[in-house]
Amino acid sequence: MATPADTTQSSPAPENSRKRKTWLLAVLLLVILGGAAAWAWYSLVGRWHESTDDAYVNGNVVEITPLVTGTVTSIGADDGDLVQAGQVLLQFDPADSEVALQSSEAKLARTVRQVRGLYSNVDSLKAQMQSRAAELKKARDNYNRRKVLADSGAISREEILHAQDDLSSAQSALDSAQQQLNTSTALVDDTLLASHPEVMAAAADVRQAYLDNARTTLVAPVTGYVAKRTVQLGQRLQPGTATMAVIPLDEVWIDANFKETQLRNMRIGQPVEISADLYGSDIKYTGTIDSLGAGTGSAFALLPAQNATGNWIKIVQRVPVRVHLNPEQLRDHPLRIGLSTVVEVDLHDQTGPTLAQQPPQQASYSTQVYERQLVDADRLIARLIHDNSAAGKTAQR
Repeated sequence: MATPADTTQSSPAPENSRKRKTWLLAVLLLVILGGAAAWAWYSLVGRWHESTDDAYVNGNVVEITPLVTGTVTSIGADDGDLVQAGQVLLQFDPADSEVALQSSEAKLARTVRQVRGLYSNVDSLKAQMQSRAAELKKARDNYNRRKVLADSGAISREEILHAQDDLSSAQSALDSAQQQLNTSTALVDDTLLASHPEVMAAAADVRQAYLDNARTTLVAPVTGYVAKRTVQLGQRLQPGTATMAVIPLDEVWIDANFKETQLRNMRIGQPVEISADLYGSDIKYTGTIDSLGAGTGSAFALLPAQNATGNWIKIVQRVPVRVHLNPEQLRDHPLRIGLSTVVEVDLHDQTGPTLAQQPPQQASYSTQVYERQLVDADRLIARLIHDNSAAGKTAQR
């Protein structure tokens, strides 16, 4: 039979069991509520957002390379300097190119004068043709008169033979003059002085020499910041040698490398939120998806992975996604090439395509700083032709 002491000692056990059950039910309820909240968050928010921290700032790196051989005599900018489009960056010794330009100018002037002589020869041969035609008419009339007199016996047969010889000589002289006129006309027919083939060839030499001389001065194709300067004073450079680069930091973009499993709902034009490690999470950039890469990074590697091996291990691939940034935000908080960023894409808008549907309608990037060189070369050629051509009708042919 249990004593009162035994009853007192066994009573806490049911109470502890009830507390344990209560805690277990509370934990289970919290787990259920947490699972429901996670499911709700994923359904309403999580599944419509994809993010990655494998994202970096990229941009155009405009290499400055010479087109002619030369010795560097001046360097106009150094690393970190801001340069404007058309600003001089490098200057070569121009002595050789200036001599070549002067030689080509002299050749063009001489060619213009020689072609003028061809036009003058045509005019001279036309006048000679008229003279030969008049002589032929005179010889024919003389022969006809003597033939009548010879038939009546007024003159001797010898005299009529002399008249016939004179007629034949006049005809031969006219034919020869006609042939010379045809030959000379073929050299200038249907051409102006400036469009004559020899003048055009000499003008092309001037244009090339002018460009070679102009290219001894290397200018910035775009406005940006100088980087990677390796050129030194006195260095002898060959065409294609990398000297420095100009980076337009107002045209940078983000290359975000997403896993292939994250691309299912990504579309061109979807809004993107970016934070850069440089400024931290306090500064947020906005942008849109510009394009989705045409292949994974490993597919375009210098040594692509060979998966047809016995020890193959599947690795989730990543595809580069280009993100266009808001230019105004870039002006307020500039970024630099290669900086790390975190990118989050809002997937709600599913109206855009996954790949571009039409080719670009205009050039993505262009520069006009080199157009002036040809304009100045053409102006020089026009002046040389004008200065060495006749002021009268020859220049108007």
